[in-house]
Amino acid sequence: MTPMMHLLFLPLLFSIAGGKDLEEKKGPFENTGLDVPEGTPVPFPIHQFQVTHPGVNNFRVSGEGKETIKISRDGWLYLEKPLDWSLDNHYIIMVEALADDEVVEGPIYVTINVLDVNNHAPYFNQSDYTAVVRENTATGVPFTRVFALDQDNPDTPNAELRYSLVSQIPNKHGILLFQINPNTGEISTTKEGERMLKAREGIQYSRGEERSIDTLKTKFADYCEVPKIPYEKNPFFTCVERAEMRRIIMDPLEDPDYTLLVRVQDLRGASETALSGNARVHIVVQQNLWVNPGPITVKENLVETYPLTIAKVQSNEPDAIYTLVQKERQLRFPFQITKDGDILLTEMLDREEKDMYILVVFALDNDGREVDPPMEIQVLVEDVNDEVPVCENEESVFEVQEDEPVGSLVGQLLAHDDDEAGTLNSQLTYTILSQNPPTTPNAFSIDAASGRIQTLRALQRKDQQVYNLTVTVKDPAFKTVCKVIISVIDVNNEMPVFEKNDYGNHTLAEDTPVGHTVLTFRATDADEPGSGSSLIKFHISAGNDGDVFTVESDRDGVGHLVLAMPLDFESSPNYELQIDARNPEPLMKGLEYGAESTAFVSVSVTDVDEAPEFSLDTLHVIVPENITKGSVLLAVEAKDPEGKEISFKLDGDTQGWLEIDPATGQIKTKDKLDRETLETFEVTVTAFEKENPEKFSERVLSVRLLDVNDNLPKMTHTQAFICVKTLKPVIIKAHDTDNAPFSQPFTFSLGKKSPNWDLQSIDGTTAKLTLKKIPIEDKTFSLPITIKDNAGMGVAQLFEVRVCNCTELGYCYIAPAESNFRLGMGPTIGILAGVLGFCIVAFIIVIRRKNKGGKKKEVTGEEERSNMM
Repeated sequence: MTPMMHLLFLPLLFSIAGGKDLEEKKGPFENTGLDVPEGTPVPFPIHQFQVTHPGVNNFRVSGEGKETIKISRDGWLYLEKPLDWSLDNHYIIMVEALADDEVVEGPIYVTINVLDVNNHAPYFNQSDYTAVVRENTATGVPFTRVFALDQDNPDTPNAELRYSLVSQIPNKHGILLFQINPNTGEISTTKEGERMLKAREGIQYSRGEERSIDTLKTKFADYCEVPKIPYEKNPFFTCVERAEMRRIIMDPLEDPDYTLLVRVQDLRGASETALSGNARVHIVVQQNLWVNPGPITVKENLVETYPLTIAKVQSNEPDAIYTLVQKERQLRFPFQITKDGDILLTEMLDREEKDMYILVVFALDNDGREVDPPMEIQVLVEDVNDEVPVCENEESVFEVQEDEPVGSLVGQLLAHDDDEAGTLNSQLTYTILSQNPPTTPNAFSIDAASGRIQTLRALQRKDQQVYNLTVTVKDPAFKTVCKVIISVIDVNNEMPVFEKNDYGNHTLAEDTPVGHTVLTFRATDADEPGSGSSLIKFHISAGNDGDVFTVESDRDGVGHLVLAMPLDFESSPNYELQIDARNPEPLMKGLEYGAESTAFVSVSVTDVDEAPEFSLDTLHVIVPENITKGSVLLAVEAKDPEGKEISFKLDGDTQGWLEIDPATGQIKTKDKLDRETLETFEVTVTAFEKENPEKFSERVLSVRLLDVNDNLPKMTHTQAFICVKTLKPVIIKAHDTDNAPFSQPFTFSLGKKSPNWDLQSIDGTTAKLTLKKIPIEDKTFSLPITIKDNAGMGVAQLFEVRVCNCTELGYCYIAPAESNFRLGMGPTIGILAGVLGFCIVAFIIVIRRKNKGGKKKEVTGEEERSNMM
């Protein structure tokens, strides 16, 4: 290693260490990991190893990349040739310290991680693409896609690609008809393209027709009178033939309608140093035969031979099968469709029954799959004048007062025509055909357009009380006759008169129910009975503050004073009401209503002890769950109508979270609230008279707790294992008892970057942990994994993963010698105590049996002595 090479040494980042005897090794000669950018110039020193053994005079390196990675005699690890990330992103080598070819230190294992640099330009998987797009293809719907690759590290911005459209040929008007999705490379039409793209005109073929020269000759002969010359010598036919063959073959690469130049850039195209690649997309515009023929207009009651062809549709798929349904799904559906796409009307239509139908046409293949999007076609039923005008009433009755001035309105004759509104078919004309009894001149006229009837002279009841008119109502084709009766009524020259003007004082308790009749009164009118001049209507003109009372009138001059609102002694203990009697018809000129048409009545309200009243009908509180203990949630307001002292109490608080001040009604928290325990709850607030608790009112207080971010995401399990042979990812799942936005989606990340492990989110609650490098032995890893909620709150949590050889059943294999089965202190003491107890019990049994045996011997000896005596 030369001094110049030592000067080239740069500080490098150290990654995860690993290797043999890692825990036992002490001192500078340790296992390590190194990061080296790809393309680093050589020779390049990476790391120098220091050893403690005095006899070390050489080093040896072996393992992956030993042709590229070398070591000098003085312990410098260096590159023999540049590294390439695309060939291998890391190398694991073994380094040993030698003393005359004898290993005296190590081996240790060194992981050299190759850091990617942006030295590969992205490239398309093909240089030329071809595509077909139909006319009127909807904006944003992809019809083709380009795809590019980048050999740089896919986990870095070096391989993050962005697509763009460079040019469109032809583009005479500077309007782009196509667009490309910058992320996916999908190509679709712009709004202008959806509207402006046109295919080459060509011959249309019917269902089952072969697109051949013979078919073209037949169509040519049907359209043109062909002279007696061969087709191939007819310049008109050969012109059509060339154009049609070009359209049928449609090779986008050789004969495109449009050519797009597209570009792909790495680094998301956000940097001037981004590398790029290009490709061409050759596009042919294909004719869209699936065109909506609507709206279709059909005259109602059309006399024709049915079924009648009213329209035709043609799919872009020549062998499509057509089906027709009605969007409204009504019982009557007088439409059919043929196999060639002809839409048939099967019977007459009636606009007055239904003025529009919406048909849905489907084009399907033999398997029932849609080959074109469903098409909605409107069928409009055109009106014809087939409806006769109709009078609204069999007889229209009007009244007019005598001596009304000329031109006074009598009334309006109502008639209608069921033909289409706003057309001549429904425009009506009114004419008076006759008047009975006749007068000279006529007593009435009618507006021809509106049917308004007016007087032509002043009428006198003594001359004639009733007139009968016959009115003709007609449209351009039909007419009808309406009957009109006009009554001349007496002029209103008499006023209503109350039977008395003062109805005295009436007393009502404060709790009198609404609807109670307070008083019945009567008035009379000397005008002609049954006319508007004699009809009496009553109303309260003064003293009715708050509209507490109302008056109900009948046609016999009788009125009823009725309680309309609850009484309140405290606010209004007395009412002085003025009631007026009036006619619907105006009085004769010169007359005015006088005192005889007005009456007075007094109402006194007596006090009743009432329950306290709350100021609010509904009580609702929304507070965060972390509100401080002792905070005031709400101050309930209530008062007693009689001004008596009241008190408050609280019921229904099952959690014991709230308390109420009996005097002020303040509701406070007396304990910590927890939304995860109970998000919403209700309590009952009672206000009662202190001296008479039976007088009380209640309100339900609804409390809703707002979530705060007081819970961290946690793993649902913290241990797992990976079988070496299968290396399936471990699924990590987390949960958070908070609500949105303080819970999911979660973000998962490793505590520090690892070349051996990869952690990727699956969805808002799970992630997968993947082992990238197999360890050389079974091992348990404790990985710090940070899980954060949607608000960014979270901590690192340890997740243990055992990497092991597995049995056939998929569980970690444990060798018998490795079981190391040992009992802990607790089990050991328990066993000793059990053994000792067993010994004591056995000892007691032996002693008892021995004692019993001795007693038996004594008894036997006494018996023998007795026998001897």
